[in-house]
Amino acid sequence: RPTVLLPLHPWSSLLFLAASLYIMGGSIWSNPANAARASRRDDAAISAILTPPVISVSGEVNRPTGACQRPSRSTPARNLLSNSVTYACRFQHGLTLVLDHVIDGERMPTAEASRSTAALAELRAEHETLVVVLAGDWVLERPSPRFTDIVDPSTATGMAVGSMSFDTGDLGKWDSSLLIFLRTCQRFCEERSLAFDTSMLPEQVPRLLALARAVPERAQMKVPERAALVTRIGAAALGGWSDVLGAIRFTGEIAIAMAGLPTRRVHMRWREFWVVVQMNSSSALPIVTLIALLVGVIIAFLGVVVLKRFGAGYYVSYLVGFGMLREMAALMTGIIIAGRTGAAFAAELGSMKISEEIDAYTTLGISPIEHLVLPRVLGLIVMMPLLTIYADFIGIFGGMFVSNALLDLSVKQFLSGLLQAVTLSDAVFGVVKGTMYGIIVAVAGCMKGLQGGSDARAVGRAATSAVVVGITFIILANAVADWLAALLDI
Repeated sequence: RPTVLLPLHPWSSLLFLAASLYIMGGSIWSNPANAARASRRDDAAISAILTPPVISVSGEVNRPTGACQRPSRSTPARNLLSNSVTYACRFQHGLTLVLDHVIDGERMPTAEASRSTAALAELRAEHETLVVVLAGDWVLERPSPRFTDIVDPSTATGMAVGSMSFDTGDLGKWDSSLLIFLRTCQRFCEERSLAFDTSMLPEQVPRLLALARAVPERAQMKVPERAALVTRIGAAALGGWSDVLGAIRFTGEIAIAMAGLPTRRVHMRWREFWVVVQMNSSSALPIVTLIALLVGVIIAFLGVVVLKRFGAGYYVSYLVGFGMLREMAALMTGIIIAGRTGAAFAAELGSMKISEEIDAYTTLGISPIEHLVLPRVLGLIVMMPLLTIYADFIGIFGGMFVSNALLDLSVKQFLSGLLQAVTLSDAVFGVVKGTMYGIIVAVAGCMKGLQGGSDARAVGRAATSAVVVGITFIILANAVADWLAALLDI
């Protein structure tokens, strides 16, 4: 809204009033009745003026008619002196005159005329004191000076001063920008052992400065130095030994709980057991079928390529049967279950630990081993032999298909050659190894889930660790079992 501020003499105000009326509403004078009413209102408004006023003309008023209104002195007005009186006169055709009267001989700053002054800071020396003069409005919306811009550290060091004080006679509005400036002054005094005098500052400032000093600044974390090679090797060895002891202890607790199951000293959740059985039966058959079929096909292709060179393609059935029954069916099934079920066990138990369900079981006197771990371990012990036998048949079927397609071996020839080379002990040995792999996967998944951290990332780390540990120990157990079978001639 356009606003014009003009200090006028009493006689000049009449001329200015007439000119304003002529410019903004010439039609007032076209009607004699309107002109008479307007003249009477003008005389009433101007007669109230005792000293030279400040006139503010605002032109965005649409409703005609109105009279001069004098607000109450008790009405709060922003940026108005307490000893001033404001007259607001509204004329026809959208012309409003606001006449602000000055009583004590001083011009009253109106809301439109008030302007916030810029923040100023000066430094002067008085005897043995550095006086910082603060003036203007110290607000964050406007730029404010810095203490380093008004003081020269080398000059200040050479001056014979013992304290710092402030002159805030012309200080206007202030916020945290003033506190930032004063905190810099305070640190300057602390570095040079100067007394910091806050007696001339606003009463709230010393308390805010004390609060700022009470909160220590955040110290930057130091990057620890890398330990020596021997130290790192020793720490890794101790950590590995601690993990081994934890795994042995965890396995022992499972064994004790399993031993108490026939005597009913242990109460297991059979519903959880059947959930694990269902998870590793019909839900696991598609992936086990695919992997076992491909492994049987790969073994048959390998036998065809190698044995056909010597004219011994008939013995492909030996290789497929022996490889699937003793090694590959149990091994590949164990790896599949480690990546599928072992990770699921770790994620489930890790989530329960984050939500403090494990702690709730312990508080209620319920053993997490008996309530959560034992059903999962028994479920895999029951299902892994069945999955291994299923993988044996699927792998042999894949090898028979390749032999029939590449070597023209009939089903009868393939099965007769298979039964000549493979005995029942080979199949039993593979099933036993599959059961052992199931125990490894269940123990690794449950142990990593219960040993995980208490944050969301710990669940992912526990699942990853369970899969890695499960597959590693499956390969290790396979090597140990084959070595023992070779020694015992099994």
